Amino acid sequence: MSRPVVVPVLTIDGPSGSGKGTVSRLVAECLGWRLLDSGALYRAVGYAAGAAGLDLSDIDAVTRCAQSTKIRFHPSADGGDTRVLVNGHDATDELRTETAGAAASAIASIPSVRQALVDLQLGFRKAPGLVADGRDMGTVIFPDAAYKVFLTASAAERAKRRYKQLKEKGLSVTLSGLQREIEARDARDASRAVAPLKPADDAVLVDTTGMPIDEVVAKVFAVVRS
Repeated sequence: MSRPVVVPVLTIDGPSGSGKGTVSRLVAECLGWRLLDSGALYRAVGYAAGAAGLDLSDIDAVTRCAQSTKIRFHPSADGGDTRVLVNGHDATDELRTETAGAAASAIASIPSVRQALVDLQLGFRKAPGLVADGRDMGTVIFPDAAYKVFLTASAAERAKRRYKQLKEKGLSVTLSGLQREIEARDARDASRAVAPLKPADDAVLVDTTGMPIDEVVAKVFAVVRS
């Protein structure tokens, strides 16, 4: 009897602004593997809950929202970032806001919400391979992944990156305000009881502070090649 084919997985975890989204997309494109942006799933549920006027502290209501929200990913027609459809609406731009990020962080601490999204995330594991971007990909969702990376960067560096992104979109933000939000989110994500943000024991740690994106990609590729 032949053995079942094990689809390889590269997990790239880390806090907001560490560069994992861009790195994951570039690495997935180069490898020809599928891409899972798990953060977008939580942002999508947070967005759907907000659109429905739900109180994010209402665990039952938010859990039902997570179970019923339809989330689809579609390649961009112009080759840009993947578009995210939430209940049929292209919510890609809304999901990139700090409001959506805060909502995602809040609902990610709810065990029943996380459970509702587990099967959806596992379903992305298909040939020829998967690059999984998130906060608990290597510790909870794909603990058996052959390759694991944990990206980080100083809070000041991550705030500068986020500030540049949001200003380019014409949004009114302050660097100091963004840094406070990032530090608060780091503390919340790291201290939650369910799937706290931390590197897997067998993950390769990469500090991206001051590092060009191509150098980060090269370091991640080295993990897969090894």
